[in-house]
Amino acid sequence: MPVMVRNKQVILKDYVSGFPKETDMYMTKSSIELQVPKGSNGVLLKNLYLSCDPYMRPRMTNIKGSYVESFKPGMPISGYGVAKVLDSENPEFKKGDLVWGMTGWEEYSLVTAPQLFKIQHTDVPLSYYTGILGKLFVCSNLCMPGMTAYAGFYEVCSPKQGECVFISAASGAVGQLVGQFAKLLGCYVVGSAGSKDKIDLLKNKFGFDEAFNYKEEPDLNEALKRYFPEGIDIYFENVGGKMLDAVLLNMKIHGRIAVCGMISQYNLDRPEGVHNLMYLVTKRVRMEGFLVRDYYHLYPKFLEMIIPHIKEGKIVYVEDMAEGLESAPATLIGLFSGRNVGKQVVAVAPE
Repeated sequence: MPVMVRNKQVILKDYVSGFPKETDMYMTKSSIELQVPKGSNGVLLKNLYLSCDPYMRPRMTNIKGSYVESFKPGMPISGYGVAKVLDSENPEFKKGDLVWGMTGWEEYSLVTAPQLFKIQHTDVPLSYYTGILGKLFVCSNLCMPGMTAYAGFYEVCSPKQGECVFISAASGAVGQLVGQFAKLLGCYVVGSAGSKDKIDLLKNKFGFDEAFNYKEEPDLNEALKRYFPEGIDIYFENVGGKMLDAVLLNMKIHGRIAVCGMISQYNLDRPEGVHNLMYLVTKRVRMEGFLVRDYYHLYPKFLEMIIPHIKEGKIVYVEDMAEGLESAPATLIGLFSGRNVGKQVVAVAPE
């Protein structure tokens, strides 16, 4: 007889307008059979780690034509995760495999159309596959922090040694890596974040030259002039709004802006306007948005670079680990108010 077990799940109650709340999600318990139906292509997963990412906020809204598919109310939230295969009818996976990819916010997931990768390097923390080591799906609009930082910095920004680099939301999953990539190249690097602990992290752990708390700066333009008296060559944009407006005033001629995200705008019913766009013209600045799926082909090259750097300690990666599936709703909401320090991960079960 197949074994039936309890399966805790995080469900989206309804589509969200404005700033999301914990009560927009709820926990439920269902039952699941620990056996994949014979003849199917399915894989049964025991989820170990779940990734919390800014792109999940748009998925909580019913927006047509978005770059990412919306969640379905009444169904488990989905996202990237690390899992162990418990049973498989798919020839590419077998029982005991460690995998990462798209899974549900639940203890166990039966994946009928697997978007999964086998984990090859088990001598680094498995949770890193929710972030720094994560690969993207060629057919997907979603992205992972490591490849996002790599593609956005090296491919979009075309950096040169000695250039001046500014990163907003710099202590987050992407920002912390962009800053370290820039330092490895010999750039001058400044980051902004929203707390003293994050500023200390940027300067003392990630090796940024300078960092400032944007919440303590009454005039962002003046703050940037203080740290970049000669101007900014490269801006890695994660925030948008007032920060972008201030950066535009401080870009050097022929500067580059890689637009990775605009987290300050995700919870606004009416996004803020940007007023200094004319500086793109007068300073001949190139500002480019990007989706990391366009750089899928570079993943082997990225892995070849990043794995040795991690093992040698040249790249430091900080995770903010929440324990237990029950903590997932509060953890996700905290991401949008800057509560996390580093890449936000939920540990669902022991490895």
